[in-house]
Amino acid sequence: MSSPFLKNDMVERVNNLCNSKKMYIRKHTIIPEEFPEAWVSDWGEDEFGLWMAFTYQGVRQVFRWCEPGTFLMGSPEDEPERYHDELQHEVTLTKGFWIADTPVTQALWQVLMGNNPSEFKGEERPVENIGWQDAQAFIAKMNGLKPELKLCLPTEAQWEYACRAGTTTPFSWGEQIDSTLVNFDGTRPYNNGSTSEYRKQTVEVSALPCNDWGLYQMHGNVWEWCQDWYADYPAQPVIDPQGLESGKSRVLRGGSWIRLGGYCRSARRLHNEPSYRSFNTGFRLARGH
Repeated sequence: MSSPFLKNDMVERVNNLCNSKKMYIRKHTIIPEEFPEAWVSDWGEDEFGLWMAFTYQGVRQVFRWCEPGTFLMGSPEDEPERYHDELQHEVTLTKGFWIADTPVTQALWQVLMGNNPSEFKGEERPVENIGWQDAQAFIAKMNGLKPELKLCLPTEAQWEYACRAGTTTPFSWGEQIDSTLVNFDGTRPYNNGSTSEYRKQTVEVSALPCNDWGLYQMHGNVWEWCQDWYADYPAQPVIDPQGLESGKSRVLRGGSWIRLGGYCRSARRLHNEPSYRSFNTGFRLARGH
């Protein structure tokens, strides 16, 4: 594997790659200090931006680069089906971060943890029946084997930033969704939308389209645990929010296969005890600094 190149060389290389693309959705203005890192099994750049992957015992996980930025977290007061805890406020993330392009699969969970708690079996389906504590056990074990990965759960702010992928609408797709885009209970659509398929189970993690940042199923399929303790949002702008130091319940995001359309909105928040498990709870990895 090539050693990581210096930042100036990397800027030139990435710009050359960008200029060679016939189709390009996303062009980074801020790039990581080191790319690729020494641990990667493969890496590259495509129409969704920069990516790196690790492979553990034959199972691969891709991470996407999210550059620093400012966005509106929560929902506007006139967004249909919003909840009281979605107070819209400005958030600035001063550091870029890497987030997995899919939830953790059953295949990756199985090779590391040696079991599969999921209700709906399939190597490429998301692992579910996972509590926040279970996710932390997975992360601790993988970091123990590969500390250079620096795995963690995304903060709630990182999660919503990545989910929105630059959008301000209820979904990264716009004002509406259906079951061709999101795995949810399509018989209960959002805001009087048209009904669509209700699959009554999870689907493979990359079975449906990704958002404009190359991230799959940020809406629907399984709820995803975040690092934060659940708390009310601040009214004022915040920088790099990390959540409370203690609390009673942890945040889940994204909606799920069994939930109605409104629960899959970018701003929708759920929370539960860290030990809570269900056949619609999973998690997505991020990387710390």
